[in-house]
Amino acid sequence: MFMRMVYDERLAQATYLIGCQRTGEAIVIDPERDVDRYIELAERHGLRIIATTETHIHADFVSGSRELADRVGAKVYLSGEGGPDWSYAWADSLPDRQILRDGDEFTIGSIVFRVIHTPGHTPEHICFSVTDRASNADTPIGILSGDFMFVGDLGRPDLLETAAGQAGAMETSARDLYRTVGRVVDTPGVIEDFAQVWPGHGAGSACGKALGAVPTSTVGYERRFNPTLKAATDEKTFVDFVLSGQPEPPLYFADMKRVNRDGPRILGVLPDPARIDTAALAKLDTQRVALVDTRPWEDFRAGHVPGAMSFPLTDSFCTDAGSFVRADDRIVLITDADDREETIRSLIRIGLDNIEGWLDASDLDAYQSSGAPIATINEIDPDQARQLAAGGSARVLDVRRMTEFDAGHADGAINSSHTRLADHLDRVDPGAQWLVVCRSGARSARSSAYLQRRGYDVTNVAGGMLAWSGHA
Repeated sequence: MFMRMVYDERLAQATYLIGCQRTGEAIVIDPERDVDRYIELAERHGLRIIATTETHIHADFVSGSRELADRVGAKVYLSGEGGPDWSYAWADSLPDRQILRDGDEFTIGSIVFRVIHTPGHTPEHICFSVTDRASNADTPIGILSGDFMFVGDLGRPDLLETAAGQAGAMETSARDLYRTVGRVVDTPGVIEDFAQVWPGHGAGSACGKALGAVPTSTVGYERRFNPTLKAATDEKTFVDFVLSGQPEPPLYFADMKRVNRDGPRILGVLPDPARIDTAALAKLDTQRVALVDTRPWEDFRAGHVPGAMSFPLTDSFCTDAGSFVRADDRIVLITDADDREETIRSLIRIGLDNIEGWLDASDLDAYQSSGAPIATINEIDPDQARQLAAGGSARVLDVRRMTEFDAGHADGAINSSHTRLADHLDRVDPGAQWLVVCRSGARSARSSAYLQRRGYDVTNVAGGMLAWSGHA
């Protein structure tokens, strides 16, 4: 058996390519949208992708299963356990698909995949136990656990409510997750301790609250040490534990649920937007077009096109962009030529497809020399910020998560996680001067640029609350 994890650092998301070396056949589990990577990986190892599957309808990225079906004719295996509201509507027209139920099995060469229905994170969620019959094994080597079980955590059960807007769903989902733990993890013989756990995400994903940074685990290790599993002593204790402290999901999550349920648009090839010049940039209406500037914050802060938003190409790029740019926005990029493809890939993975053009960041010198308008963003240290706030001349907007805010914040500060700020502007008085703060200054920088675009008077607090409270 051949197995490779293809890991996306920005989404903390794991896709798996599993192949039978005897027959040369392979399947992709939970693919992202730019599927050329998986096709090339399979070909390098003498494999051909004949199938694709998903553990659930994803909230944090656009699925690539439909793309693989179109590109290589892959058979699509999808859960049928979600009921009418959470079934894959787009799959009805596929020429080659199989709807899966709990206990079903299918094979890729000599590899047997057995379906385990694991509701809780989502109603339709399934896992796959994997048995390699080519080595005469009669017990699974591992479990593709998707967003049911992570290293050190379980998949959060609140997203249907907090991200997709399904009122009242989170407690019901948490109770479903508790029952799943009892049926799958706590029942002897369902999956052995030695079986490997191949999760759908790692540390940094918003699909849980405390995911470990180790890429894989074993069922036995998680049974002994996973805090969320250990909280399953009774239903109420588990529900209270699993629902507490979950981070506010990025705004784009709601779009992803809908897109992946109803059907992602087929790309065919990676978008190739035209390069624009400084004259075209100067004419751009940045209130109608999302101008995404990927330069480092210090460069952006010192001088940028008025109305641009700051999203440096860090590991949080997808979360940041997906929180402030909407799926129907027209997009123009400012990025280094070497980063252009990487930026485009990251955007299309979260459904931001309308990329109309790009400008090489090196051309901004000529833009400034032409006399075109340039904007800057104020940034001050926490001592100055404390003085302004204490004197009443400025208010404090804390864009950390609510759990961080509740653990300690500046007097009089208001809170909105930066991942939800665009939906909470009613909390931010447009007539006030705002000091924007987070833990270390990065999330507040993204928020400051967005608020400046919306016409707010903002100042970023360098160093964030770490410096404010004297712990920098």
